[in-house]
Amino acid sequence: MSTANAPKSPAALAALTLGALGVVYGDIGTSPLYALKEVFHGGHVAATPDNILGVLSLIFWTMTIIVSLKYVLLILRADNNGEGGLIAMLALATTAVRERPALRSTLMTVGLFGTAVFYGDGVITPAISVLSAVEGLSVAAPRLHDIVIPLTLVVLTALFAAQRFGTGGIGRAFGPVTLVWFAVLTLLGLPHIAANPDVLVALNPAYAIGFFIHNPLVAFIGLGAVVLCVTGGEALYADMGHFGRRPIRIAWYAIVMPALVVNYFGQGAMLLQRPEAITNPFYLMAPGWAQLPLVILATAATVIASQALITAAFSVTKQAIQLGILPRMVIRHTSVRDTGQIYVPFVNWGLYIFIVLAVVLFRTSSNLATAYGIAVTLDMTITTVMTFFVIRYGWKYPLVPCLLATGFFFVIDVTFFASNMLKLMSGGWFPILIGIGMFTLMVTWAEGRKLLSERMHDDAIELQGFLDAVFINPPTRVAGTAVFLSAETGLTPNALMHNLKHNKVLHEHNLFVAVKHHEVPWIGFDKRIQMESLGHDCWQVVLHFGFKNDPDVPEALQLLSDRGIPLPEMDTSYFLSRDIVIPTFGHGMAMWREKLFASMHRNASAAADFLNLPSNRIVELGAKVEI
Repeated sequence: MSTANAPKSPAALAALTLGALGVVYGDIGTSPLYALKEVFHGGHVAATPDNILGVLSLIFWTMTIIVSLKYVLLILRADNNGEGGLIAMLALATTAVRERPALRSTLMTVGLFGTAVFYGDGVITPAISVLSAVEGLSVAAPRLHDIVIPLTLVVLTALFAAQRFGTGGIGRAFGPVTLVWFAVLTLLGLPHIAANPDVLVALNPAYAIGFFIHNPLVAFIGLGAVVLCVTGGEALYADMGHFGRRPIRIAWYAIVMPALVVNYFGQGAMLLQRPEAITNPFYLMAPGWAQLPLVILATAATVIASQALITAAFSVTKQAIQLGILPRMVIRHTSVRDTGQIYVPFVNWGLYIFIVLAVVLFRTSSNLATAYGIAVTLDMTITTVMTFFVIRYGWKYPLVPCLLATGFFFVIDVTFFASNMLKLMSGGWFPILIGIGMFTLMVTWAEGRKLLSERMHDDAIELQGFLDAVFINPPTRVAGTAVFLSAETGLTPNALMHNLKHNKVLHEHNLFVAVKHHEVPWIGFDKRIQMESLGHDCWQVVLHFGFKNDPDVPEALQLLSDRGIPLPEMDTSYFLSRDIVIPTFGHGMAMWREKLFASMHRNASAAADFLNLPSNRIVELGAKVEI
């Protein structure tokens, strides 16, 4: 059930708000570990009082405009039946312009690239977060500097190894631990602000504007690091379906934003008095006795931030599979109560390999910061573009207000993206390369499925006519029910023809089932099934699932039991076609893409597992298909 607009009791609202702290705000909540430091780290921006105040002002107004206004106030309104995230926004936008095929195709391509780039962000975030936390050892105990990389890898290995057990148990601790983290952020910043309250003048946007006027090139370069203060902003929208708008908004305005502002301004107040502390202002704010405990707490907070992103990667992958833009993969449910608790082994270990590569390749959080930002700002820009089409064509708002609302954010997003593009050669290529790789897989899979469908459609026989011909001289009927899975309605499944050819029998009852996935997150049982009689105790059945539903065919077919169609568990057989794709030269894709698609098709997890079919009642019949 969607939680976006559901009424909440005070206790339930408090619980959801606490949960949102751990899942939604883990990433943005750990950005004080490195964001302010990285603005000055490269040497482009000198740590002078005017620059410190200007950068603080930029950070405050960046969080205010991008998070408080864009995401919390505007984007959270664009829910897809209570669900958020780039795929939900993509579904909304493409549905809104469905009567404009060329525009819909363009938006689909842009949205797919944004989804692909998300995986690049998913590699950099855990790497920079955990590494920046463990680097506190170099401050608390300089002699331990050499174990920072090995310890980071140990923490990350333990995190990914634990995924297969599920996160339901430890997940309950996420909120309280993150609440402690935000309390510590506040306690670290307050003494320094109290000692130097003049730092609060940076709340005035004139300081950010003045910084740009007096140092336009330096300020533009600095934006590439300033954007680190809003990394994780996309999570507000992506996790809306889990918590709802209200808890996410309360958590931001009441806890997260105040704690972040106090901590950043505390770092700034300290730097005004001790500019040399720019080497690691976050940890140097703490007294010496507190630095080691702070490293432990920061590591826990960054693990939580990484966990939220890993969970999001699993969820995005499942949605992409059901929308037909990624091949089927093994998806394991780690909770009997929460359908959102899933584990995707291929994604888990794929992320792990690239994250370890990132840590070993870049070695410090400062080096990783050069790789960070491009993917984030690109996704933010794409979200803004999608929002325009949703509010203009979906909500039917007038053109001028739509342009003003999204145009303002678009200019800001593009400015941040342009600044981050300066880091392309020094590290930004890494997440972009991952994004391009994922995008290639996605478009190849989608195009390959289209070619395969067209080829099978061309070769297929119309189902009703085929059955009428068969029953002129009917084959032997055997007891039981046969369920023939097919990609399209109205066409004769290959499995039926092979069964008649080789076994020369037909079951007493026959269901021809097509599974359809739709661009909405949830479809209820009341709209799950469509049925049409074909005569001779044969029926055409269409099952409808949203991109967040689990496609359970046997469960859905039980809805037919009250319509006179027998489906006894041990007397129902499921027939599937296992097609072998043969790449050929012709009018399809380039040969290398056809070979890639054939490999993806061959290695995709079994349809039977994906559709939750009982393993002891399956009959698979293969056929070769040239594309």
